Amino acid sequence: MLQRVRQGDQSAPGELMPLVYAELRRVAARCLRGERPGHTLQPTALVNEAYLRMFGNANPPATDKAHFLAMASQMMRRILVDYARNKGSLKRGGNARRVEASPEVELAVQDALPLRLLELDLAIDALAVENPRLAQAIELHYFGGLTAEEAAEVTGRSVHSVRHDLRFAQAWLRLRLSGESSG
Repeated sequence: MLQRVRQGDQSAPGELMPLVYAELRRVAARCLRGERPGHTLQPTALVNEAYLRMFGNANPPATDKAHFLAMASQMMRRILVDYARNKGSLKRGGNARRVEASPEVELAVQDALPLRLLELDLAIDALAVENPRLAQAIELHYFGGLTAEEAAEVTGRSVHSVRHDLRFAQAWLRLRLSGESSG
């Protein structure tokens, strides 16, 4: 089915959705698990938004199910971060005159739960600067819900290597998010 999508078959995305919907909804539920109670973005909406963004302009170049789920998890991360930023901007006056500020200033004025997601996003971005492989592993695992085996398949690396990267990335993020990191 993914091959048909890559080849531009216009009916393939619609046929693909029922095949991957349950898995995407599981990924979305995992992404939303840490959000505040009453969060207005529900797993179904997150799945639908990610699917629309993935297939909106072009067909995603996914080669297999694990790669497709990795792409979907990256898209869900972007949607959740955009949502958290938008929610924070509405709390700061919505359509009022905007003044550019550094991400640190923006984070300081937002409530705790979106702050955690935005902090995590910034920390993953910082990790990607230092070590893109570690950032990719943690993103696939945390946002995509991929197991080490699935992440290894997506990245073309050994399961042992991915597990090692996940442990290291989790420790790096814990240190960074606890404020004990100097950089």
